[in-house]
Amino acid sequence: MMQADPFGFFFTLTFTLGACLGGAWWCLRGWSQARHLLDTPTSKIRSAAQGYVELYGVLETLPDMQLRGPLTGKPCLWWRFRIEEYRSSGKKRSWRVIESGASDAWLRLVDGTGECLIDPRGAEIHAAVRDVWEGNLRHPLGPAKSGLFGFLTSGQRYRYCEERFHVGQPLYAIGDFRTRGAAQQGFDRQAAQGEVIREWKSDYVGLLRRFDSDGNGELDEQEWNRVRLAAQLEAEDRHRQKVSEPARHHMAKPGERQPFILSNSGEDELARSFYWQAAGGALLCLAGALATAWLFGVQNW
Repeated sequence: MMQADPFGFFFTLTFTLGACLGGAWWCLRGWSQARHLLDTPTSKIRSAAQGYVELYGVLETLPDMQLRGPLTGKPCLWWRFRIEEYRSSGKKRSWRVIESGASDAWLRLVDGTGECLIDPRGAEIHAAVRDVWEGNLRHPLGPAKSGLFGFLTSGQRYRYCEERFHVGQPLYAIGDFRTRGAAQQGFDRQAAQGEVIREWKSDYVGLLRRFDSDGNGELDEQEWNRVRLAAQLEAEDRHRQKVSEPARHHMAKPGERQPFILSNSGEDELARSFYWQAAGGALLCLAGALATAWLFGVQNW
């Protein structure tokens, strides 16, 4: 077979090996994501540890934020859209994506113990609301075509898809959780004092003006002791001001290769879908391996 058509043999071999390796990767990815979801316990926002956590709550609106879906004009908290154009050339027919996008507005998740602001950039998002329809305008909210141009393009077909998050929907979120605010942090008096002193030393003339009591242009040991004491008091005062501020919780994409998922579906439903993906990948891997073995068997025969 190889001698008769070596190009065809290697092309088919590349395809079967690609199916085997691609299926294996898809299987491992789905299995890993499912295990990440199931092995990470659900936390409450108020008591969540810093790092990779899983939250579950309700979406609420942010002050002064008014978003609308770009294709439907419906009010929402987040959107993603896709516009496809129908192409026909002889017997070849297909839909081709000509425009797509997603909002990057932050989301506000509330669970009864607190609220967390979520940066959706880089997340794998599963929205419950998904509208799909067709039309003859490139943009469904655009002006209708008229005149000669409208006549020439009247046969064009477009397919639109818009996904959205809305106020009051449940949201499952797993990602990197961080709390900003000194109330959640320990106070290192020595480090804070050193930071204040470094800040003051950047304006050495001002430092001398405040603490050079004998006016000789230098700070002696006694004057440096006064600097250290004043810096300690300043650091403690700054810490007290920060402690009085409310803690702010944020979630974003993890730095490591961990899933960052936002979904209206719960953990169990998501895990099932990932297991099904893993099973599909395993079947594709097996089919590719069997096809590769068959190719070599035919070649040897």
